Amino acid sequence: MKKEFLPVAVAILAGSFLLVSHASATSATEEYDEDAFGPQDPIIWDEPAKASFDHKIHTDDYGLECDSCHEDVFAMEQGIAPESGNFTMAAMAEGQFCGACHDGDTAFASNTNCIACHAVPEDPIVWTKPVKAVVFYHKAHTEDYGLDCDSCHDEAFAMKAGAAENAPDFTMKALYKGKYCGACHDGETAFASNTLCNTCHIGKKGYDRMMGVEPHAEKKGTHGGH
Repeated sequence: MKKEFLPVAVAILAGSFLLVSHASATSATEEYDEDAFGPQDPIIWDEPAKASFDHKIHTDDYGLECDSCHEDVFAMEQGIAPESGNFTMAAMAEGQFCGACHDGDTAFASNTNCIACHAVPEDPIVWTKPVKAVVFYHKAHTEDYGLDCDSCHDEAFAMKAGAAENAPDFTMKALYKGKYCGACHDGETAFASNTLCNTCHIGKKGYDRMMGVEPHAEKKGTHGGH
């Protein structure tokens, strides 16, 4: 580089650095206004199924006011919705709770785009009834095979942890008739439910290993003559 251009280049670089530093400082120091946009941390519901709600997306990003939802749709009190006993997908389909806007017109319908609110569980579902134990991996079905949540969470499985396991007909016989896993595992859509048993059934020993239960050491017999 020629000497006469060196001071100019240094000045440009310095100016660029100051601009970048100023922008970074501004974004770093900018505070989220919870009074205007609601709680910064997402609301996490564990019942009847794990789901999350982000105030910022609705208020800061989409311009909704607090009274768009409070008090008519949601009470301004934490935990009221799940404690109502009616905080279900069926209620939302009827226009209650999130369904007041998520109707397919104002916003995407509550029975679509499930992962916007429901995270796909990373840990396996482990059923211990009627036999111990059977495992199910969501990601194998969603990521590997591209299924949507409503592929199973329609008539096959309720969107509620433990619902199938506590149902009296959650049996292999029911699967053979096309219920539960058998809706797809029929030998055509996916492998038949009476084949490849070890894919899902891990048995008691497999369950103990998964839960970190140490196998009982065999008791050694005692002998005289020590």
